[in-house]
Amino acid sequence: MPRKQCISGEQILDTAFEIARQEGIEALTARRIAQKAECSTQPIFRVYQSMEELCVDVYEKSAEFFEDFYEFYPKMGKNPFVNLGMTYIAFAKSEKFLFRFLFLSKWKQKTMLELMDGKNENVSMEIKRAFEAGNEDAEGLFTEMWMFVHGAACMALTGDYHFSDVQLLALLERAYGAFSEKMS
Repeated sequence: MPRKQCISGEQILDTAFEIARQEGIEALTARRIAQKAECSTQPIFRVYQSMEELCVDVYEKSAEFFEDFYEFYPKMGKNPFVNLGMTYIAFAKSEKFLFRFLFLSKWKQKTMLELMDGKNENVSMEIKRAFEAGNEDAEGLFTEMWMFVHGAACMALTGDYHFSDVQLLALLERAYGAFSEKMS
């Protein structure tokens, strides 16, 4: 009888992340992970005491994935918050299941602001840029801008809007200008 293959905690997490990314967090079960990893469910529960504990780690891995997505997404906007918005909406379009998991699910471990800020303090830097550009209420401007961006991301997620990147960039630049002017 051949020796059983050992599966590491990292392999379990990677497999669980891929399932969440491709099928959604709702598809994440011990049986589904075992099937995809070609193992029994026993190693999963040797590493994790519960599926909830595993989902917390999948959430953290997803947040890191989003942070990398933001870091490497092309920066085309000239105004504060525009690049954040472009990235957020692109993430909603290209990573539907992870977007739902991170920003729209009961599994939220971090606020939207914490996720967007990331380890590089992306939002904080953009708020500072807006303030330096003469917006005294830069945080309020971010809030208004983000309500607009989040709505557009949800529309992209559901397929209710079909703007090109060029159109979206122009739309976000105009929105920034309008919100900024209103707050001056």
